Amino acid sequence: MANTLRGGAHRYGKNVDTDVIIPGKYCSIVDIVELGKHALEGLDPEFATKVKKGDLVVAETNFGCGSSREVAPIALKGAGVAGVIASSFARIFYRNALNIGLPIFESEEAVKDIATGDEIEVDPATGKIRNLTRGREYQSAAFPPFMQSLIDAGGLQPYVERRLAEKSSL
Repeated sequence: MANTLRGGAHRYGKNVDTDVIIPGKYCSIVDIVELGKHALEGLDPEFATKVKKGDLVVAETNFGCGSSREVAPIALKGAGVAGVIASSFARIFYRNALNIGLPIFESEEAVKDIATGDEIEVDPATGKIRNLTRGREYQSAAFPPFMQSLIDAGGLQPYVERRLAEKSSL
């Protein structure tokens, strides 16, 4: 099972769409670290200079709406974001995030209480979210074992590659 995630919160509002997560002019960048330098640039031009490896994005409803831009969760991961907590996610973003190994957590209660700068800890195996700054705890759904394995592997492609290697060594 994955290790606990711990980092500072970067708080945003409703309907954060894929166009502001990664503006279209950067979608051809293939280096994820370079792509990460432009994450959330359309919403918060200073995000890439503020985010630290392991930080978490916290947003209200419908995070990742808009186009089915696969590079949106990749850009967040490239910026060092360890996970996203939101009240709700656009379904295509939800699946794209899990496919690239970016854990996402739905918890309206947590979102209502977390502010930018709060120190957050998330246990992906149990879905427990702790706001260490405020001394509060919230619950999101835990990932089923298969999804946890996929996230632990770093996404769908590394998961499949590992499984194929395991089968070929039998």
